[in-house]
Amino acid sequence: MAELSGSLFNTMQQGFGGDTMNTAIYLKQLMADDVQVSYVTVMGNDNLSDAMIEKWQDYDVDTQFVLRDERRHCGLYMIQNEDNGERHFQYWRSDAAAKFIMQHPQVLEVFNQLATYDAVFLSGISIAILSDADRSALMSQLFDLREKGVKILFDGNYRSQLWSSVEQAQLAYKAIYKLCDLALVTHDDEALLWGDANVDATINRLQLFDIAELVTKDGANGCYYTKNSETCHIGTKPIKQVVDTTAAGDSFNAGFLAGWLQTMSLVHTCQMGNQTAAQVIQQKGAIIELNTDLIGVSRG
Repeated sequence: MAELSGSLFNTMQQGFGGDTMNTAIYLKQLMADDVQVSYVTVMGNDNLSDAMIEKWQDYDVDTQFVLRDERRHCGLYMIQNEDNGERHFQYWRSDAAAKFIMQHPQVLEVFNQLATYDAVFLSGISIAILSDADRSALMSQLFDLREKGVKILFDGNYRSQLWSSVEQAQLAYKAIYKLCDLALVTHDDEALLWGDANVDATINRLQLFDIAELVTKDGANGCYYTKNSETCHIGTKPIKQVVDTTAAGDSFNAGFLAGWLQTMSLVHTCQMGNQTAAQVIQQKGAIIELNTDLIGVSRG
């Protein structure tokens, strides 16, 4: 997505990002050549699409699975930040090329190639932008990948504006929860979608789906890791000045996955998520250059 960030009354800044792309870029920063991060989407054949893809490549994100649509363009959104770092979104993506990815003539070949990967990561926005029929087609492909040994990783990232109803969103989330091996959810999002009164309610509800590993993000309270019906809380250091929370969850995902992919200890893996997000929310914009020395990255 093309990100236009800033106040309506100040100069706007244009950037390139989106939830899963933010995670991809930060994961690549953290792991460098120790991981191949490939991005799957559909873009247009316009100058903006070209510029976005080139920017992703600048971050060493592999774009071999970025398909092109001759008739459509990339989606747009605007982020407005409050003084406390919280943000508000406006979207222009009703005819975005990515919405029609499951109808692209080359998409089945992409899924065939994905069968050789260790894991596939997607988000609530990934499934929200699809039609009901295309979402069902995606779920079928994810089921097949999982049967072939590919782990399915899901970030809840619920955005109510992208769904026609709460019931539609709940139905889709139930389907993906049943498929995923690792769920990275945010308590605030889950509470909005399901009415969870507290973190315990979120964790208890999601355990009903037999998700092998569950991470529940809880902002300044850190995160909770659940496996085999046991939950561990990993706190985080308070941030004195929060500037921009746009990519807080996305960057946490990258930090956590960097540890998870290297089979680091549970505590260290969660701390990497917390520490990555802590850096990002203290600076303006979704994408920054991380100081990996402060995150405890192990390479080699």
